[in-house]
Amino acid sequence: PDGTAATAAVFLLSAPASASQGDKEPVYRDCVKQCVRTNCTGALLRGFQSSQPPYMALTGWTCRDDCRYQCMWTTVGLYQAEGYSIPQFHGKWPFARFLCFEEPASALASLLNGLACLLMLLRYRSAVPRQSPMFHTITAFSLVRH
Repeated sequence: PDGTAATAAVFLLSAPASASQGDKEPVYRDCVKQCVRTNCTGALLRGFQSSQPPYMALTGWTCRDDCRYQCMWTTVGLYQAEGYSIPQFHGKWPFARFLCFEEPASALASLLNGLACLLMLLRYRSAVPRQSPMFHTITAFSLVRH
């Protein structure tokens, strides 16, 4: 009952995690290392931060993230030049960045989903009396879940 057997079973039965094909590509990995080394330290990092658009800084886009993005497209270009299919990077297909979003359609869908959840919560709170037994539980769950 100490959980050792259950823990061992989870480790034995779980599949090993693997990176996407693009992440494993030596060209990509070397490019990111070189970019971070040359652009994301000291004065160059301050230069990146000062030239970064405010909306990118507000969303937490870092110099390392920018290196990954630039190197992703460098690697995609090499794959295309050699006639290979475009690989995934970090579990996602490459998308051109629009403002700070790499997947603007997905971001828009998430925003609309969040708005729909908020509207339904407001509708619930106006239709169900606060004294109802599960009122506060459902309200808290809807806030945590979305």
